[in-house]
Amino acid sequence: MGSHDLFQQTSSDDYASYCTISTINVNGIRAATGKTGKGMLEWLAATEADIICVQETRATDEQTRKALAPALAAGWHLAHAEPGTKGRAGVGILSRQEPRAVRAGFGSAEFDGVGRYVEAEFDGLTVASVYVHTGEADTPMQDEKYRFLAALGAHLRSRTGDFVICGDWNVAHTELDIKNWKGNVKNSGFLPGERAWLDEILAAGYVDVVRTLHPDVPGPYSWWSYRGRAFDNDAGWRIDYHLARGAVAGRAKNAVVERASEYALRWSDHAPVTVQYR
Repeated sequence: MGSHDLFQQTSSDDYASYCTISTINVNGIRAATGKTGKGMLEWLAATEADIICVQETRATDEQTRKALAPALAAGWHLAHAEPGTKGRAGVGILSRQEPRAVRAGFGSAEFDGVGRYVEAEFDGLTVASVYVHTGEADTPMQDEKYRFLAALGAHLRSRTGDFVICGDWNVAHTELDIKNWKGNVKNSGFLPGERAWLDEILAAGYVDVVRTLHPDVPGPYSWWSYRGRAFDNDAGWRIDYHLARGAVAGRAKNAVVERASEYALRWSDHAPVTVQYR
């Protein structure tokens, strides 16, 4: 029995106890679904995930639904927050069960409407997909990233109940989360302020479930640059997290990065990070 069968058969009271959630930065939904024979649509047809958080759709809602049309016809439901700027950001949640409610944004006058946050409410569980800015040290881009993190942090601290937020955080938390950490100590993604922000979120009650299940080991990395031989040498970053709070955090039983077996089989520069919550 696949996990999606469990998803469909459990009662609403058991839903938060039995689901598999995946997160993936698709690096452009039209490009990811357009890779015939080895792309996102084939992955969707094979995955046992019940809920999939996606980031960087880089497409309008209409374009995203067109790109995902075969998957939607097969029964997937889509909640999507389209980009505020053409070709940038865009986040979504694919689910086998239709959400009870969907909310784009988290009440920020600056950041609602830019396609960086969407959440879907199911029976007993709320799941969010987030795409944090890439940033650039000592520039206005980094200032914007810090403003987003501050606003998001306030929202996360206000949450109660079973809640899982997944996405591309563009922050490597510790030296274990980035292969070349010494060469990136002054670069966005590994700056002290960014890492301290994650410390604060974890101290507020969130659990980095992948790190909990894979303690004291490098990675497992989820992003590799297309440049050079980063993928072949596994010179990556772990920046795609599942952060969970409530009882669901303790139900994370297995976590895997679905790294392609070879470079030619990649359909994004990220790999899906999939967690079974049991």
